[in-house]
Amino acid sequence: MKLYNSLTKQAEDFVPIKKGHVGMYACGVTVYDYPQIGNARKYVNDDLLRRALTANGFEVKHVQNVTDVGHLVSDADEGEDKLEKGAAKFGKSVWELADMFIKDYFETMDKLNILRPDIVCRATDHIADMIELIQRLIDKGLAYETPEAVYFDVSKFPKYGQMLGQQLEDKQTAVRDNVKTGDYKKNSADFVLWFKLVGRFEKHIMQWDSPWGKGFPGWHIECSAMSMKYLGESFDIHTGGEDHLPIHHPNEIAQSEGATGKTFVKYWFHTVFLKVDGQKMSKSLGNFYKLDDVVSKGFTPMALRYLYLTAHYRSPLNFTWSSLAGAQTALDKLKAFMKSETVTKLQSNKAKKVDEYKNKFMDAINNDLNFPMAIAVVWEMIKSNIPDTDKKDLLLDWDQILGLELGNIADVKIPDEIKKFAQIRDQLRHEGKFVQADEIRVQLEEKGYIVKDTAHGTDISHH
Repeated sequence: MKLYNSLTKQAEDFVPIKKGHVGMYACGVTVYDYPQIGNARKYVNDDLLRRALTANGFEVKHVQNVTDVGHLVSDADEGEDKLEKGAAKFGKSVWELADMFIKDYFETMDKLNILRPDIVCRATDHIADMIELIQRLIDKGLAYETPEAVYFDVSKFPKYGQMLGQQLEDKQTAVRDNVKTGDYKKNSADFVLWFKLVGRFEKHIMQWDSPWGKGFPGWHIECSAMSMKYLGESFDIHTGGEDHLPIHHPNEIAQSEGATGKTFVKYWFHTVFLKVDGQKMSKSLGNFYKLDDVVSKGFTPMALRYLYLTAHYRSPLNFTWSSLAGAQTALDKLKAFMKSETVTKLQSNKAKKVDEYKNKFMDAINNDLNFPMAIAVVWEMIKSNIPDTDKKDLLLDWDQILGLELGNIADVKIPDEIKKFAQIRDQLRHEGKFVQADEIRVQLEEKGYIVKDTAHGTDISHH
């Protein structure tokens, strides 16, 4: 199995630290708002990675954090606390807000058939672990205390600035350009390990006692403390979004390796962002979609999962409603096939062909999770002349990795968009415009639907 490693910038043979076992830490959700379909892409890709590892015979221990304190609006040490901002927006306490969005997050992930992590760790349950790690860094001379905070000193970690594509000289990694070294901060790239309750954080709601006074942890220290607690000081895979490449993950590496003197993580796995209609998803552009928005338009969560499979995790995926409609149609065809009557054909070389498809599918998966290629193999197999029983067996087998719930064949739905075409066709026929009506029939059939004229109008079903 080959995986691209963001640290070495090349695809490498995957060899875990302990034979047969994989420790995998996923940067989880900051619970201040609803997850959107861009977040969901990252978590589906983590799930696909986990399923692929399992299919290769590895025993995976999957740990994922929940950030319920310490994440500021900027990934650097600037701006408001995301939880406090969210609490004000939704009219709840920070604790209520965290509980509400943890529940919503896992409900959303369940709908996308994402396997639950083996361990879910909340930052607020691990403050003592963070304090202990910060103390180790201070004792080693890698961190220093000021009247405002405890900072990590990047100048004491020589590798800082060359990791994960950073160039420290060109771009200060942990702060905006206009934030300079102050009276207390030694380097502008030094990042906070512990915030004290002074200045803008004087009234911070979430607070704990520490050797440096009351305060709360910085975002970066949380992931280091929790991942190492559950997976050890060196582990196999750390996942995240591409937004973690310049700041969060380099900071994790610096503080973890600074404290332990060991390699923190062997393979770094980053998912590229989703675009919507070719643009970055943002609330200001009105293209910020949640799973509920997808479902309210008549699509199934599995159609969204299928759409994610059509682009490689290291390539941008452009979400459009028409591409989602195409994904829904493709998925419905697979489910309709699973539901169809089985036709058995006699084949002399059947076993050889079945094995060929099995190998082609796993070759695609093991080539840095090439799911677009794996999906192409699925359709090549469906169109082949091996018996339907073997096709269905292969689909169910492969679905252990794809996670499309192909065994659940009760929910084949006709999208609302297709139903509207049928209504337009009925109106055209009513007006005697039979040529135009027939053009719509051809379009629908090209999309994989069977169109029948009945006494009550156009009836649409799947092949």
